[in-house]
Amino acid sequence: MKVFAGNSNRHLAETICNYLNVPLGRATVRRFADQEIFVEIQENVRGEDVFLVQSTSFPTNDHLMELLIMIDAMRRSSARRITAVIPYFGYARQDRRASGRTPISAKLVANLITEAGADRVLTLDLHAGQIQGFFDIPTDNLYAVPILTRDIKANYDISNVMVVSPDVGGVVRARSLAKRLDCLLSIVDKRRDRPGESEVMNIIGDVEGKDCLLIDDIVDSGGTLCNAADALLSKGASSVTAYITHGVLSGGAVTRITSSRLRELVITDSIQPTTAIQSAHNIRVLSTGPLIGEAINRTSQEESVSSLFD
Repeated sequence: MKVFAGNSNRHLAETICNYLNVPLGRATVRRFADQEIFVEIQENVRGEDVFLVQSTSFPTNDHLMELLIMIDAMRRSSARRITAVIPYFGYARQDRRASGRTPISAKLVANLITEAGADRVLTLDLHAGQIQGFFDIPTDNLYAVPILTRDIKANYDISNVMVVSPDVGGVVRARSLAKRLDCLLSIVDKRRDRPGESEVMNIIGDVEGKDCLLIDDIVDSGGTLCNAADALLSKGASSVTAYITHGVLSGGAVTRITSSRLRELVITDSIQPTTAIQSAHNIRVLSTGPLIGEAINRTSQEESVSSLFD
């Protein structure tokens, strides 16, 4: 087994290697003057079980192209099996045609990864579960719920916790966590009365006096979370914390979060945290290295990955 990494999240790749007690594979991923990507594998991978760690986060297209070229380089170097380990799968939000004459980009990206030569895919908290079916190769979708559960139990009195889904679409994810914690579930119902007007948020469930935990897979601009926090606090919640798997946090999201009424935003390192995120007083990062490392180990040993979540 050998583990390699592109440029998107080397720190996570190193954490995974530390868990597996294997060195990070030597490879050069650089750019020519015109920004064309060049990859050179600097050690023998013939007959090896290779894992490529690469989140397709910002800049999404560059990191995706790095992954595709690394897969091709491994295939041409006679690797026995190539597993693309994609902690954050970019384009996952384009999983369906929301309106006419639009693409399903998540399927296109799945095709690109498959045609490049990947034999398996290992990812974390896909935005939509059906994306697994977009791949024509075995795909394991890991869940960050065990990591979040441990952190919540260590920091909260569970008897006073209320798990909250920030929208109706995230109820299944929130219910899964609420079941693990054996606590109540609430839902934020968002609706826009007229185009261009601000969203009206209704809270389904009694949150008065509760420590509310907003659960979602992706935080991008942070606007929905901040608005949901205000709505929950206006209904009498004691505090509001957000637990999100993928901290995209684009544009002015970090500033928006730090100036909000959120007690804390807890994210994972599926996307490499920026300096602004690391210095924010109310943003905390949890490591997914041991979880992904164990999944890699089980894949290599041909053992069950799904049993990680039993």
